[in-house]
This record gives sequence, C-alpha cells and structure tokens, in this order.
Amino acid sequence: MARTLDYRLRDQFDWPLFLVVSTVATLGVVNLYSATSAQIGARSELYIQQIYWLALGGATAVIVASIDYKVFERYAYAAYAASITSLVAVFILGNDIRGVHRWIKIGSFLFQPSEFVKLSLMLAVARYIHRDNRSERWKLRDLLIPGALIGLPLGLIMAQPDLGTALIVGLVAVSVLSLVRIERRTLYTILGSGTVGAWLLWSFGMKAYQKERLTSFLDSTSRDVQGAGWQAHQSIVAVGSGRFTGQGFMRGTQNQHHFLPDTHTDFPFPVWAQEQGFLGASLVVLLFSFLVLWGLRIASTARDRFGTAVAVGVSALFFWHVIFNVGMVTRALPVVGVTLPFFSYGGSSVLTILIGVGLLMNVSMRRQAW
Repeated sequence: MARTLDYRLRDQFDWPLFLVVSTVATLGVVNLYSATSAQIGARSELYIQQIYWLALGGATAVIVASIDYKVFERYAYAAYAASITSLVAVFILGNDIRGVHRWIKIGSFLFQPSEFVKLSLMLAVARYIHRDNRSERWKLRDLLIPGALIGLPLGLIMAQPDLGTALIVGLVAVSVLSLVRIERRTLYTILGSGTVGAWLLWSFGMKAYQKERLTSFLDSTSRDVQGAGWQAHQSIVAVGSGRFTGQGFMRGTQNQHHFLPDTHTDFPFPVWAQEQGFLGASLVVLLFSFLVLWGLRIASTARDRFGTAVAVGVSALFFWHVIFNVGMVTRALPVVGVTLPFFSYGGSSVLTILIGVGLLMNVSMRRQAW
C-alpha cells in the first residue's frame, strides 16, 4: 500500500511549480553574486552561503512535501505556540543589531523567529477556519479567536520593532481569513477599527525613523535624498538607468560604486533591474506572478478546506513580499524593509520560503483524495 502511494505521489509531482521556483532561485543567486561583487570581506561570499541555505531549504521542502498535510493541521496550534515562545525569547536572548531585537544567535547562525511566524500563524488560522463548519456569515464575535491569534504575534513583532515583517504576517493571515464569509456590518466595523488602530500605531507605536520614511515618501516636494530618502532615491535611479536591456551583468553603476545600500537584503531588485533592464525585471515579475497564480490554482483544486487555506496562504506570502519589495524600490510604496523571495540573502527567510513551497507542493500532490 505504501509503495502504491509513493507511485501516486510521484505521478502527481508538480513540475511547473518546481521549475519556476528553481528558476527564480537560480536567478536570485546570480543576482546576489553581482550585488555583493563590489563588497569586501565576508559579504562578498554571501552568495555561497545562500546556496547552502537553498540546499538545506530544498531538502526541508522535500520532507515537508512528503508528509500528508493533515499532519501539519494536527500540530498547527503547537507550532503556533512554539513560534510565540520564540518571539518572546527574542526580548530575552536576542541580539541587538542596528538598535532592533529580531534575531537569536545560535552558534554562528542568526535565527529570526518572526520569519517562521508567517507560516505557523497561517497554519493556525487555516486550521481554525477548516474546523469551523458554520454555514452562515461570520459575525464580529466569530472573529475574536482568529483575531487574537493574529494580534498576539503582530504585537510582539511590532515591539522588536519590525514594521515590514508585521505587515507581511498580518496580510498573509488576513488573506487566509478572507476565505470565510463575513457580514457586511462586521466588515465596516473592522475597517473603522483598523483606521483607529492605524492612528494609534502612528501616534504611539512607530519609531521616529519609521515615521521619517513614511513622511519622506508622502511629501514629494521635500524629500531628503541625502537622509531618509537616500535608499529610495538611489533605488529608483538604478531601476531607471537600466532602461530596456540593462547595463550588463556586474556593470550596474549604483551597486558597483556603492551608491545603493543593502543590495543583499532589501534592495536586490534595483541591482537586477539596472543590470538586466526592463526585459530582465519583467521576466522576474512574470515568474513571481506565475508562482502566485499557480498557487491559487492549487488552492482551487485542493481536496479540502485546510489545503485550500494553506495554498492561499503560501500564495499570499509570495504576493505580498513581491508587492511590497518591488513597490518600495520603485517608489510606489514607502521603504518598510521587506525582502524579495530568493533574491534577498537570509537563512531564516530562505528556509521559510522553501518550507512554504514544500507545503504548496504537498497540497498539489494530494489534490486527489485516495
């Protein structure tokens, strides 16, 4: 029986998903090599570490895909509790880097718990809505439990502080929650509460540098390109100067002359756009678009509601990351510190993204109930 099951899984292997992810990951390593080529010391070899993380993440994705996703449903709340514990541990054991506490150092590895919260929260919300069998529209009281599930990690992440990750975590969870039908009056109440919450966040929850980034983005007449607006300004210069075909691999002036900061984390896309031009940038956007749409296709063919919710959550994870990263480097959105999947360096983020791919592959291969 087990052998027959293995053959069935092999026959259901999602080759389009595998090929697109492999292509984007390869392009990301190539771009990281170029983005760090002008650096000296350890940063110049980050692309090698990225390959190691991709290999580890790929192996982890294989394991995740091979286990029936119903197992992940069973332990979703346990994973959520573990992620909340790790977020609390950041304030006790975390390393202070650039004035923020987001990482726990384990040997030579910096572990970022908030990255894994993206998946654990998604699984917890997916389990909750899967186990709820009501047919009527949800009222405000029905949202109290999922709201608490979402609000607790968001508050802890904002306290680190990490606005970018908090946005992604919240939007991914809300994307999963959008699968349920909600009363119109409840939606209006949520929108009103969200407006008040945004005002309170601006007034009491945001750091000065975060407010400065937002005001610099909103006030186009007085942008401080030598201060808070430096990153966004150099980014748009890089994207624009790439023109149609680009300046060529490892020839991007903004990167090679050190005008563009954080090219290995938040700003890898301007490096790619300047070197590969509009054609190369369009290719990457199209690949990510295919990945999101393919994930939604998997969601539509999933064998149960939990599988649908997981596939929607992983698709949303890619979607919101790309929207915010590409948006902030093209000045369509303020700089909020969101990475670009596979292009940005980071062990925790690579593992999180590939575990998400493993979950997506898992749902895809088991779309037919046996």
